[in-house]
Amino acid sequence: MEHKVQQRTPLEWAAAAADAVMGEYTPAQLPPARRWHYHQGVFLCGLEQLGRAAGDSRYDTYIQGYVDELVDEHGNLYFARDELDSIQAGLLLFRLHERTGEAKYRIAADKLCGLFGTLNQTSEGGFWHKDKYPYQMWLDGLYMGGVFALQYANSYGEGHLRALALRQERLMRAHMKDGRTGLLYHAWDESRRMPWADPETGCSPEFWGRSIGWYALALTEFIGLLPPADPAREELAAELAALIGALVRYQDERSGLWYQVVDKGGEPDNWLETSCSSLFVYAIASAVRQGVAGGSYLLAASKGFDGLASRMEQDSSGRLRMPGICIGTSAGDYGNYVTRPTSSNDLHGVGAFIMAAVAMHGFTG
Repeated sequence: MEHKVQQRTPLEWAAAAADAVMGEYTPAQLPPARRWHYHQGVFLCGLEQLGRAAGDSRYDTYIQGYVDELVDEHGNLYFARDELDSIQAGLLLFRLHERTGEAKYRIAADKLCGLFGTLNQTSEGGFWHKDKYPYQMWLDGLYMGGVFALQYANSYGEGHLRALALRQERLMRAHMKDGRTGLLYHAWDESRRMPWADPETGCSPEFWGRSIGWYALALTEFIGLLPPADPAREELAAELAALIGALVRYQDERSGLWYQVVDKGGEPDNWLETSCSSLFVYAIASAVRQGVAGGSYLLAASKGFDGLASRMEQDSSGRLRMPGICIGTSAGDYGNYVTRPTSSNDLHGVGAFIMAAVAMHGFTG
C-alpha cells in the first residue's frame, strides 16, 4: 500500500528521489537496461547536480558506473546514430573527463559530437529529430543535442558549435512559437506530410507539457553556458522570460502543477502531469537565479514544487514513488496526449524532479 510521505527540504526530496532509483537499479540496469539513452541521461544529470549541491561523491560513483558499463577503455560505445536523443547522455562525459583525466571520456564525446555532421536536416539546417521522423523538428531536440554542443564548445574549444546550437533554437522559435499563447508546439513538419501537421504552418496541433519543459530547460542551460559577452544571451533571456510569463498563466491554481496539454486545463479528460511540472519549476527557479525573471516568479516555482511534493508517495519498502509521469510520447492530436499511460518513477520524471529540487534548494538552503 502506498501513502503520502512527510515534509522534507528540497535537497532532502532530491536525495530521497535519487535513493529510490539507485536502490532499485544498479547503474547498468537503469531502464532501458544497458543502453546509451536520454532516459538514463536525464536522471544522471539530476544526480550530477545533486552531488554538487550536497557534496556527496557517491552520486559521481553511480554516474561513472553507468558510463563505464557502456564506454570501453578506447572510448568506443554503441548508440543510435540517427537521432538527437542519443547525444543527451554525453553531458555526463565532460565532468568525468575533467575529474578523472581519462581520455576515453573525451573520445566518446568526440564520437557523439560527430553526429552533428551526419544528422539529416531540413532545408534551413534544422536537425531532424530522428531519421524515422523525416523533416521534423521536435522541441525535445534542443535539450537533447543543443546543450551538449555548447558544453563541448566550452570544454574543448570548438566555438562553431555555439552557432550551430543557436540556429536550432531560432528555427524552433520561428516555426513553432504561437503568438497568441506564448507557448510552443511540440513538433514541426517542414514537409507537411504527417497527419498531425497543419497544412499552412506544419506544426502539430497541441502544446504538450514535457516538450515545452525540455525547451525551457534548454534555454536556461544555454544562458548558463554561453560566454557572458555573447549577444545571444540577451536574446535567449528575453525568450525565456516571455515563456515563463506564459507558463505561469497556465499554472493550475489549486495544485500548483501544470496539465499534460498545457493550455487546456478546463477539459475533463486532461490531467496534471508531474514531469513537465518539474521541468517548469526548474526553469522558473533557474531563471530567477540567473536574473532573467523577477523574484516575484519564485512564488510560482515554490507553489509548483509544493504541489509536486504533495503528490509523492511511498511504497511498502519505504522508497519514494513519483506518480503521474507521462511515458514517452510522439507528436499527435489532443487525444494522443490525454490517453497516454502514466508511470511511477519513470526516469523522465525523477531526473526532472531532482533538478527542480536542487534549483529550489538554491533559495532555501
